[in-house]
Amino acid sequence: MRDFKYYDDLYVENTYSRFDLSLVRGKGSYVYDENGKEYIDFNSGIAVNTFGVSDDGWKFAVEKQINLIQHSSNLYYTEPCALLAKTLCERTGAKKVFFSNSGAEANECAIKTARLWGEINKGKDNYGIVVFKNGFHGRTVTTLAATAQESFHRHFYPFTEGFYYADAGDIAGIKKLVKENGCAAVMLEFIQGEGGVVPMDKGFVKDLKSLCEEENILFIADEVQTGNGRTGTLYAFSQFGIVPDIMTTAKGLAGGLPLGATLFFGKAAGTLKAGLHGSTFGGNPVCCAAALSVIDRIDDALLKEVREKSEYIVKELSGAKGVVSVSGMGLMLGVETTCDAGKVINTCVGKGVLPIKAKNKIRLLPALNIPWDALEKGVSAIKEAIEENL
Repeated sequence: MRDFKYYDDLYVENTYSRFDLSLVRGKGSYVYDENGKEYIDFNSGIAVNTFGVSDDGWKFAVEKQINLIQHSSNLYYTEPCALLAKTLCERTGAKKVFFSNSGAEANECAIKTARLWGEINKGKDNYGIVVFKNGFHGRTVTTLAATAQESFHRHFYPFTEGFYYADAGDIAGIKKLVKENGCAAVMLEFIQGEGGVVPMDKGFVKDLKSLCEEENILFIADEVQTGNGRTGTLYAFSQFGIVPDIMTTAKGLAGGLPLGATLFFGKAAGTLKAGLHGSTFGGNPVCCAAALSVIDRIDDALLKEVREKSEYIVKELSGAKGVVSVSGMGLMLGVETTCDAGKVINTCVGKGVLPIKAKNKIRLLPALNIPWDALEKGVSAIKEAIEENL
């Protein structure tokens, strides 16, 4: 039963620090290892399995499409791609969508579009993009350049030029960067997930949007992790009182299949023309069918439940022994403790609960529909694990 671990160590490039744990099956918010031990999944594949593992509605949509056509070149139309684009635009107010395979690719598309938009509307030297310290936008060379964390930069120079790093909240400093560097856009996460589950200040976000309008530059919202119901609304931008010019999303969009999307609002729509961008697998009909089944189920009742579950977690953990703070929104939460987060997580695994880490915090990303009994049991185990590591 453990031969595959040997093969993994032998043949898979060793870029991941894996737990000594193999997950072989699951249902909903429960997953099982090769020995049959049960775990409550508090990370859902890092915010990917929106409705947990092997969800019946998701499976039905995927199997139905597989039996029709599993892939088609983007030289042809497919119904799932068109219907998903329609749904996303109607649910968000966007005018156009480009589909890719991942969050990094969605962000690459946003960056390319912003640079093209800057050239068309402000002149060819207006290609700079202001990004924020502690942010994370992907692992390609360009999205690493957009990631203002030095720990991700070692070994991979030279990077794509034209990114300028700013402190969140420093409107005067951002304005100076924009004016001095020929910028086309600013780009931010509403909650810096990999940066430690740190939400942006809502007043700052509104001021930043006003600055973008004043300076005639684009506002790019990276909702790769915050999107698709994760923060208690379909997309987080609605909680910050602004509408972006470009929004990216991925992760939970297709509920476990690879799909990224770049949404264009207002003046950014229509910037890309035929031949300027593309993707072999982007808009894949099976992935789009899966995404339709996900987005159609993220309704007001589910989002209300997400917010209620968030309130429960925050209430239970805030002020608990060893807990310093709980940050985040919806079911995207970070728990800072007085003890080592890695040790707490290892203790949780032993107790049959699977949270993950973000910087020095325990990160919680359960499925949006995690049952209340599983949620309560998992939170209780996390509290016990923190106390045991004090």
